Amino acid sequence: MKRIAIDMDEVIADALAEHLQRYNTDFNAKLTKQDVIGKRIAELAPAEHLSRLRSYFHEESFFRDLDVMEGSQEVIRDLMDRYEVYIVTAAMEVPCSFTAKFQWLERHFPFLPPDNIVFCGNKGIIAADYLIDDNVYQLDRFRGEASCLRRRTISTNRNTSEWTTGRTCGNCSWICPKCASGCAEFGLR
Repeated sequence: MKRIAIDMDEVIADALAEHLQRYNTDFNAKLTKQDVIGKRIAELAPAEHLSRLRSYFHEESFFRDLDVMEGSQEVIRDLMDRYEVYIVTAAMEVPCSFTAKFQWLERHFPFLPPDNIVFCGNKGIIAADYLIDDNVYQLDRFRGEASCLRRRTISTNRNTSEWTTGRTCGNCSWICPKCASGCAEFGLR
């Protein structure tokens, strides 16, 4: 059975919404997801806000209450019928997130075995056939026979256009609200 490794933040967990909510509350701002299409929040924030903005990820509570990306639970359940599914998150970048991320997965994806949850830094070490991720940096390092960039209507990764269709299935909106039918590469049409 082939393996699929699925990223957590911005693929199944809505970290951007939490980031915006905290920023807007702390600075009485009104940034929306539409405002950050193709940008990072830090590009829109005044310099004096950047230190606080970056600190959110290092608060244990940040990752504990993220919203679930629409459709992701159903799609992962469906994928588990045909693939070994692993959740692979680059938690080494924020070590204080381990417990919160694990608890979040237990609460929202209780059907995933704990042995199928991987905390790492470099996803290039993951032995899977496919990687579904929103981060081009991680996709570039991945060595699977195919990689899948989960395209989003809202992207914080400005360099997604650099990812060529030679390494993607070319129709990777597997939980995109515009394409609820899913990704043809994984048999979800």
